[in-house]
Amino acid sequence: MSACERERQPVTSTPVKGAAARTHVSTYIRHALWVGDLVPGQRLVVQDLADELGVTRSSVREALLDLVSDDLVEIVRNRGARVRMISVEEAVQITECRSALERVCARRAAQYADDVQRAELTEVGRQLRAAVAENAPETYSMLNRRLHDLIIEFSGQVVAKRQLERLNTQMVRFQFRLAMRPGRPQQSLPQLLSIIDAVVAGDADAADAAAEAQLAGVIEELRATGSARPAEPVM
Repeated sequence: MSACERERQPVTSTPVKGAAARTHVSTYIRHALWVGDLVPGQRLVVQDLADELGVTRSSVREALLDLVSDDLVEIVRNRGARVRMISVEEAVQITECRSALERVCARRAAQYADDVQRAELTEVGRQLRAAVAENAPETYSMLNRRLHDLIIEFSGQVVAKRQLERLNTQMVRFQFRLAMRPGRPQQSLPQLLSIIDAVVAGDADAADAAAEAQLAGVIEELRATGSARPAEPVM
C-alpha cells in the first residue's frame, strides 16, 4: 500500500461533503505531490478523485481551485485540471526564496537546538555518509529531505516553516531529481555535513553560510539542467 493509499478515507455510499471533504481532497493531493504519486502534467479527473476519496464532485472542484491559488494545479480550457509544471527558471527562483528562509532556520537552529536535537542531526550526518559509501541514492535523497525538515523544525520558526512547505510542494519533487543524478550525492554531501557541523557547534554565522552554500549548489545544478526532463524530483 502506498503512502497516499494510507491517507485515503474509506469510500462510503454517501459521499462526504463540506469543508472537511474539501480539506481532505486538498491534503491528499498535496501529499501525493510530495511523495511523487502525482507528477507534473498529470490530469486530475474530478469524478475519479470523488470516487476514490468518497467525497462529492463539488468538494473536489473546490479543492482544486484552492490548489490553483497555491500554484500547484492549473485548469486547462476544455481539458480540465492537471498538476502544474514549472520551468527551470521558476525552480531557480523558488530555490532562491528557499535559501533566504532556510538560512534563517539554520541560524536559529544553531542558537536554540538542544542536546537531543544536536545528537539527532549528528546521526543523520552519519547516515548520509553511509548512504554515499553504499551508493544508495534513494536513501540519500530521503535523508537529505529529512535533514532540511529537522533544521526547520529545530529552528522553531513556524512562519518560515509554513512558507517553505508551500515552496517545496511547488517544486513538485519529481520534476527535477538532483539527488538521484550520478555524482550529485558525493558533491552535495560535504555541504550538508557543513550545515550539521555548524548547527551542532552552535555557530549561527557558520550555519547561515553553510545553508546558503548548499542551496547555491542546488541553484547551480538547476541552471545546468537547461531543459530539464519532467520526471525527475529536486532535493
